[in-house]
Amino acid sequence: MQPMLDDIELPQVQEITTHEKRTLAEHKPPGMSGSLLQNLGRRPTYLLLWGVATGSEALDTIAKLNQKFQAGASLSFTADISTEANIDQVIIDNLQVQDLAGKPQRYAYVLTLREYIEPVPPEDLSALNTDILDDALSGIDDILAGLGFADILSPFITQLTEINDALQRQGLAAVTSPPDQ
Repeated sequence: MQPMLDDIELPQVQEITTHEKRTLAEHKPPGMSGSLLQNLGRRPTYLLLWGVATGSEALDTIAKLNQKFQAGASLSFTADISTEANIDQVIIDNLQVQDLAGKPQRYAYVLTLREYIEPVPPEDLSALNTDILDDALSGIDDILAGLGFADILSPFITQLTEINDALQRQGLAAVTSPPDQ
């Protein structure tokens, strides 16, 4: 099977290598010799692919690969090895191109492809219970009213705001901290 990256047939692929890694967390319980390993699942698979593009279409193929790399979007990928690894979508993580000397219209390319895993959509935030916030706000209002500070502080805060606005209109900075004594 000829490797395909989206709509680009990858010419003269010499090698495809997969890199798979499992994420393990090591825990060292106190008083216990050794440690425990927690399996946190696997990381996205990397595919390292290299080949050679030759002929009159070589530069066009390299330009298309570069456009796909610059776009950064997920792409379909088909090859024998990716079928066995259950990889359908990839992102081009790295692209390297080398103009091979001595032969016109001959370019070596190296692609690092990373498996694209569709992100899980966020939960519907409209289903969150907003009663908790309403209860907290009314609780603060009740506390201030119970202490009697709301009626006392309100005119003072209004006066401070008016003084600060007047100072700013005159180009003077408002005092935000007490002066050094």
